[in-house]
Amino acid sequence: MTHAWHLEQLDSALNWQAGLRLGFARSGARTQLAHTSHRGPLRVQRPFTPEGVGCPHLYILHPPGGMVSGDNLRLQADMQQDACAVLTTPSSGKFYRARDNGTLQVQHNRFSLAQGSSLEYLPQDTIAFEGCNARMITRIDLAADARCVAWDLLCLGRPAAGEGFSYGQVDQRLDVWRDGRPIYIERNQFVGGDPLLEARWGLGGCGVSGTWLATVQLDRQQMDDLRESLTDCPELALTQRNGLLIGRYLGVHAEHARNTFIRLWRQLRPLINGREPCAPRIWNT
Repeated sequence: MTHAWHLEQLDSALNWQAGLRLGFARSGARTQLAHTSHRGPLRVQRPFTPEGVGCPHLYILHPPGGMVSGDNLRLQADMQQDACAVLTTPSSGKFYRARDNGTLQVQHNRFSLAQGSSLEYLPQDTIAFEGCNARMITRIDLAADARCVAWDLLCLGRPAAGEGFSYGQVDQRLDVWRDGRPIYIERNQFVGGDPLLEARWGLGGCGVSGTWLATVQLDRQQMDDLRESLTDCPELALTQRNGLLIGRYLGVHAEHARNTFIRLWRQLRPLINGREPCAPRIWNT
C-alpha cells in the first residue's frame, strides 16, 4: 500500500513536529517490531509480551503530555503479512487552549494492515480543553482478511475542573478502507457554544463521545446476546455495516466510557482475532 505522507515531509515551521513509524513483521510464531523511526517527542517503549511472542503490546509515549498551537503528531503503523500487535497509551491525550492566531493542533494516525495481520489500537481518551483548535485524523487501510479493533474517545472540556466547552473547536475524522475501498467514513466537527452541543438532537449536553470499531460480523443471535449483556449501558449503541461492528458512545463520564469500550473489547476479542482478552499492564497503573 502507498502512503500519503512520510515522516520527512513534516512541516518544519510547526512547533513540536513529532512523528513515529512502526513496522511489524511475522517470523514463525513471533511478531517482531521490525523497524521503527521517530522524530521529536513521540516514542514507543520496548514491546511487552504478556500473551507470548505472537502478539506484542506497545505503549505510545508523548512526553509533553499535551498539544499546543502548531503541534503536529503523526503515528504510522505498518503490519506485514500475519503480524499482530496491540497499541495503547499510558494516559489521556490533551489539546490545550490554542493561541489566537488560528494555528491548528493536529494528531494524525495512519494504520496499514497487510494480508492476515491484526492490529488493536486501544488508546486512552483525548481531552479537548476549552479554547483548543484541534484536528484528529485516523485512517485504517485493511487488506482483504486483515483484522482490526480501534476506538476513538473524545472529552469536550473538563467538567471536574469546572470547565465546559463554550469556545474552541475539534475537527474529527475517522476512515476505514478495505482493499482500496472505503467501508466507514466519519466526520465530526464540534464548535464551542454551538447549539448542537446541548440540543436533544445533538449531543444533549453530553461532553463525552466515542466510536468503537471492529472487523467482526455477528449473526442475529450473537448481536442480540451482546446487546442484552450491555443493557446496563444505555450510553452505548451498536450496529453493523460493511463487515464492521460499530459502537457509538455518548455520555458524561470519561472513565465510564473507557471502561465500556474495554468491556466490549474483552467480550469480542476471541471473535475478532481468536485471542483471549489480555489487557495491557499499564491499564492497571
